[in-house]
Amino acid sequence: MSMENNAYACYDNREFSWLKFNERVLEEACKRSANPLLERLKFLSIFTSNLDEFYMVRVGTLTDYVKFYQNYIDTKTNLTAIEQLSGIFNISKGLYEKRDYVYEHIVLELEENGIFLPGIDELSQEERKKIKKYYKKNIFPLLSPQVIDVWHPFPFLQNKKLYVAVELVGKKDNKLVGVIPVPMTLNRLVPVEGRDNTFVLLERIIEYFAADIFTMYKVQACTVLCVTRNADIDTEYEVSDDDHMDYRQYMKKLLKSRSRLAPVRLEMQKKMSKFFESSFLKRLELSEQQVFYSKTPLDMSFAFALENALDSGIKENLLYTPFKPWEDSSLVRDTDLAKRIFKEDIFLHYPYDSMKPFLALIKQAGDDGRVLSIKITLYRIAKDSQLANYLIDAAENGKDVTILMELRARFDEENNIEWAQRFEEAGCKVIYGADRFKVHSKICMITYQDNGEIRRITHVGTGNYNEKTSKIYTDFNLITADAQIGEDADSFFKNMAMNSYEGDYAKLWVAPTSFKQNIIKSIERETAKAVSGEQGVIVIKCNSFTDKDLIKELINASKHNVKITLIVRGICCLIPGVPEKTDNIRVISIVGRFLEHSRLYSFGSGADQILYIASGDMMTRNTENRVEIGCPVENPKIKKRINGIIDTILHDTAKARELHFDKHYLKIMPKENEEPLNSQEVFMKRQ
Repeated sequence: MSMENNAYACYDNREFSWLKFNERVLEEACKRSANPLLERLKFLSIFTSNLDEFYMVRVGTLTDYVKFYQNYIDTKTNLTAIEQLSGIFNISKGLYEKRDYVYEHIVLELEENGIFLPGIDELSQEERKKIKKYYKKNIFPLLSPQVIDVWHPFPFLQNKKLYVAVELVGKKDNKLVGVIPVPMTLNRLVPVEGRDNTFVLLERIIEYFAADIFTMYKVQACTVLCVTRNADIDTEYEVSDDDHMDYRQYMKKLLKSRSRLAPVRLEMQKKMSKFFESSFLKRLELSEQQVFYSKTPLDMSFAFALENALDSGIKENLLYTPFKPWEDSSLVRDTDLAKRIFKEDIFLHYPYDSMKPFLALIKQAGDDGRVLSIKITLYRIAKDSQLANYLIDAAENGKDVTILMELRARFDEENNIEWAQRFEEAGCKVIYGADRFKVHSKICMITYQDNGEIRRITHVGTGNYNEKTSKIYTDFNLITADAQIGEDADSFFKNMAMNSYEGDYAKLWVAPTSFKQNIIKSIERETAKAVSGEQGVIVIKCNSFTDKDLIKELINASKHNVKITLIVRGICCLIPGVPEKTDNIRVISIVGRFLEHSRLYSFGSGADQILYIASGDMMTRNTENRVEIGCPVENPKIKKRINGIIDTILHDTAKARELHFDKHYLKIMPKENEEPLNSQEVFMKRQ
């Protein structure tokens, strides 16, 4: 079938596209000249944790489809759930091999720099004695080994917990399997006494001494293994008038079920016997396709702990140069930021700009006699959130503080539940998201009464109100006293309090009722301009692009010669460069030191440009099934700065990769005699 006649030529499968994104993360671990050694080890860890979450959520969902929704077909690529899973497993095996190759070379480079992660066999006899002494004193007392036989049933293997599994032979030559949970309370990195910057992984020690644990049996072989379970829990809550459990209590109960859901993957650090593997596959109800072998440690989180365990002198040149966000001294010193914002908008570009001005605004609002109320949406916040404490202080100072707390932020539920309880105890009014739709919006409104006049300051951002991620995620933030945006924000919070998704907003684009609809209208506007002979221009920056309706609109715009540029960090189901269909569309991806998280929607150019920043991506889950907010940027100075940021990103030749019609990403190379341009480094140097 020719490309032109293939109805699916313009589309990629979202799961396969995500795996390509994670491969780009893995490639950052390969770049000796671009990334310092310990940072490359961290990229390897990020790749691993990304893949873990992908299996817990996306593979978990597809596995449920196979069981309960057998007629499911991906509308973009016409693939069934089984076909998608088969493709995922095949691609994953290649990624495991690539990860092993990268890890092996990183370990060699660590050794060249005086950092060692040896196996116990690689230690001297004296060093092994010291490790054994440590094992006997600190590890063995915490172990809970178990043999699996008719008297000892197969244990429940927790999600993503490490186990040392052993193949045994009994006195009657009968084959058995034993398991030893790796204690989670112990440090994974065990220092080798007498050798600087040398560590043995905890699971390797337990594996080495397995024969001393199962003394009644002959140990044939042992490995470290890990089970990944479906963690895509259903957070929908149907409550009756007679039900006395609120949503926070319901979520606490529901989260306990996550670790007990069905297995979707088994990882092992070495190939074992047929008997051994079949024992686990049968008990876990997994197929051979779902078994993955990894020479790389199954849990790479120790990469971040290693940095703190090393001597300061040895790691200095193996990490990124420390970066401190830029602070506008006039903002930092200003004791009345509200007065300044009433005169002019403020724009912050995280992580290059500090979050301090926004935090200072909230702190000042808590003490400001003019402030009547503070209302904010919280999706993911830091465990030690300074912002949360300022909100609590404001409530204790008598301010009306309303917090729309989304308890369903995946893998942050427990943290959000704890903060929700603290907010309530401090006197804040807490709303638990909204029925049916996650509230993913990033908006804060402060209401002032000054000389009898009501005025509002509104903050709208593309990222969470989280001090930690504001230092590692790129995000756009607008703080404005625009009266109409303030009125829209007030309407939004009133609607959310009444569990209403309807509402007329003059400037804000709010999903699920007007966000996608206004984007479609804006695309149609550019298409109409192109049809009439004018230049149509669209630039979109987001994390993922999967919404088929929007893809169709862009394909149609491309056919009418609208010039379309998509900057998509992760999944992109729209394939550019297909002749007579998407040949006016360009797609690039940036993977670098900071996570590209800012979202921007731009239509037109010059005086005709409509520019929005937003919390939502171009995914159906965002455009139709979440509460999202897009906010216009109308200040000419701020608009110019944002356009400059996008222009710099589009000239990146260090971290950018371009998607081609064959569905592969290729690195964008600098022109001859040009130095590579790293857009993130350009922003870091801003003064």
